[in-house]
Amino acid sequence: MTVSIALLTQDLRLHDNPVLRAACHEADEVVPLFVLDPDIEAAGFAAPNRLAFLADCLTDLDGSLRRIGGGLVLRRGRSATETARLADELCAGSVHVAAGVSAFAGRRERELRRHLGDRLHVHDESLTVVPPGELTPAGKDHYAVFTPYFRVWRQAGERPPHRAPVALRTPAGIASEPVPRVKPDSPGLPEGGESAGRRLWRAWNVDRYEELHDDLAADATSRLSPYLHFGCLSATELARLAERQGGPGAEAFVRQLAWRDFHHQVLAARPQSAWTDYRAKRDRWWNDELEAEAWRQGRTGFPIVDAGMRQLAHEGWMHNRARLVTASFLAKTLYQDWRIGARHFLALLVDGDIANNQLNWQWVAGTGTDTRPNRILNPLAQADRLDPDGAYVRRWVPELADLPGRTVHRPWKLARTPGGYPQPIIDPTDISTRLRTGRGLD
Repeated sequence: MTVSIALLTQDLRLHDNPVLRAACHEADEVVPLFVLDPDIEAAGFAAPNRLAFLADCLTDLDGSLRRIGGGLVLRRGRSATETARLADELCAGSVHVAAGVSAFAGRRERELRRHLGDRLHVHDESLTVVPPGELTPAGKDHYAVFTPYFRVWRQAGERPPHRAPVALRTPAGIASEPVPRVKPDSPGLPEGGESAGRRLWRAWNVDRYEELHDDLAADATSRLSPYLHFGCLSATELARLAERQGGPGAEAFVRQLAWRDFHHQVLAARPQSAWTDYRAKRDRWWNDELEAEAWRQGRTGFPIVDAGMRQLAHEGWMHNRARLVTASFLAKTLYQDWRIGARHFLALLVDGDIANNQLNWQWVAGTGTDTRPNRILNPLAQADRLDPDGAYVRRWVPELADLPGRTVHRPWKLARTPGGYPQPIIDPTDISTRLRTGRGLD
């Protein structure tokens, strides 16, 4: 009886799972393995929100595997050490794992190769639609500008999604750790797991995405990012489903999947850009911890910013446009180091992906791939455009819930600020005081 191990990382699903599929095709028995690695916690990625969501994902996956005759095996320790130990115990002929793009994933793969040698098989088509490094411009190792990348991305060959296995046999008697239970920081955290993700996809109206994706109050985005981050859903499968459906909404959604791929291929080529400027500007960031803390707490006195930060605290998630507005306020209006904001987002975001989080922060800060590094998102203009009736602010800033219309975006103009809401931490009539330039206000 031959045995293969499917080491699962960010691919916690049955549908369109190249790692699980390869392991099933190669051996009579398959061990779906997940390792609770303390190095993840040391690297700062094991935030309570993500650990709580992960517990849901593992529980759901184990249930799905048991329904087809298998089961999930959990081990605690260094990924390479525990995987090699189990492979030796079972005389496993092969170990399959998905390629990653972070520095941690790179170290894990090198350690696995050192322990397992030729028994290790790395699959690069699991995390993204197009594998990082597959598309490169002439003479370079990655695309630094999205538009030309998207052009070739659309022309890349389509990999058909793999069907979920209908049967899987796992050897009996393998020791397994219990799924750890962690209390999240955010009370409104979504339910994790492939089952929840697929229900969310089926219920979401992608047809209206192009029309409503910038409307903060409409809350009409997919909210699938946590499920993509943990691999509960396949980006390839979602892209193919959307393309078959067609229409402007589906096209806009597929473009966002391409942005996700774009960031992954940048980080794969430049792993140091997780914490260092992709394009150094030699910025002299303003250092004011009181202002940074007001931003974290959602008490800047700018309602659109505070609403976004309070949504993040409650849900462990934030609307994409609110992410851009709150990030621009910290990095461009307050002129604080983007890494301060990136760390806070990673501490709370259930979809806290190192590629997308860090490179989007760099895009906003003007140190990343953006061809307009001086772009500034004026929080007042953005509030009027993205939340014209003030409904998003009233939802998340209850102190201002009784203010009518756009008054809610400028409460400092009232004779008395309602509900103890703070005064703006900087003069709202001159929000560009500290900026390198006033050009590029959107």
